[in-house]
Amino acid sequence: MIHSLFLINNTGDIFLEKHWKSVVPRTICDYFFEAQRKTTDPHDIPPVIATPHHYLIQIYRNEVYFVSVAQSEVPPLFVIEFLHKVFDTFVDYFNDCNEQIIMDQIVVVYELLEEMLDNGFPLATESNILKELIKPPNIINKVVNTVTGKTNMSSELPTGSLSNVPWRRAGVKYANNEIYFDLIEEIDCIIDKQGQLINIEIQGQIESYCRLSGMPDLCLSFINPRLLEDVSFHPCVRLKRWENEKVLSFMPPDGSYKLLSYHLSGGMIQLPIYVKPQISFISGSSGRFDLTIGQKANLGKTIEQCVATIQMPQQVLHCNLTPSVGNQSFDPVKKILRWDIGKIQAQKTLPTLRGNISLVTGAPPPEDMPIITMQFRIGQFAISGIKVNRLDVYGERYKPFKGVKYVTKAGKFQVRT
Repeated sequence: MIHSLFLINNTGDIFLEKHWKSVVPRTICDYFFEAQRKTTDPHDIPPVIATPHHYLIQIYRNEVYFVSVAQSEVPPLFVIEFLHKVFDTFVDYFNDCNEQIIMDQIVVVYELLEEMLDNGFPLATESNILKELIKPPNIINKVVNTVTGKTNMSSELPTGSLSNVPWRRAGVKYANNEIYFDLIEEIDCIIDKQGQLINIEIQGQIESYCRLSGMPDLCLSFINPRLLEDVSFHPCVRLKRWENEKVLSFMPPDGSYKLLSYHLSGGMIQLPIYVKPQISFISGSSGRFDLTIGQKANLGKTIEQCVATIQMPQQVLHCNLTPSVGNQSFDPVKKILRWDIGKIQAQKTLPTLRGNISLVTGAPPPEDMPIITMQFRIGQFAISGIKVNRLDVYGERYKPFKGVKYVTKAGKFQVRT
């Protein structure tokens, strides 16, 4: 399946390589570098690059290229999904994933790669199983390993690695049984100068944190399951029952995991927030910036953790702006303007960011307007309209459990038994 993996940074340096079968020389990456030189955007590099004797399959995450090498034809999406799982596992272990963190935790990284792939085929990819086998690094473990010469590897095989349910540990016991679900949706849309919605897509996922004893069996139903399109499930979900009844029946992993992800496009979707920019370049050396952000009147909820990120043109040298609320900062190297607004309430004064822009003297005025990216959070609100109907818990100690208590908090719903 996968023979080798190369990690490459933005400057074209291969800072890590791992081989599971025969050693593939680094020169194989020359085909990747050739494809990289043909484009300016890292996301435009073809995910699959065919060479005379190999296939290069790559992803780009957090300014790092994950380039895998296969010597025979393989399902590309299978390899791409595994590479994304490698990145997510690094984030789960190290709280972030970039070149510096990978080099600082190089020993744990090699241990994880060795266990996640066996002879080129995925073996252990579940976080709770890996953490049984390889302890997450911390200060205490690092000091002990330095003194004793040991590693984070466990001497015992994970309890769930050879069972019929490889994603769940065996013999799990908790004094208080509870499970949390968090519905997260990201909006990707295009809005014209008049504020009219041209195109919109929603990428959503349901993340869960399980602390249930034994081997519980859960059944989760939605009020409007037909809204879910292009659904991707965790292996614990029984696919046949979803296809027949549109009900999620699953035995959850222990700890944190992503239950499902989905994609929505078009439809009668109304944005909960509006953005009114007024950007003009007065002359070749200056410009005017005026940005107003607010929430729709019919929302009825408070927008929290609102952050506006504006990618300014390369001609911009400095931004002298004054926000009515929050704080703003400008990175003159990356040309990124960040406005941390915080909360937006309908009754309060609308947040505004106004001021002057300094441009490179003598340079032609920018032709393209800046791209504005909004990040915000609305508790107990899903823009797609997806709503949970009920959750039933079954199992040896639940039989089935009656009187499940639903507690809604900060956009999450939890179940206590």
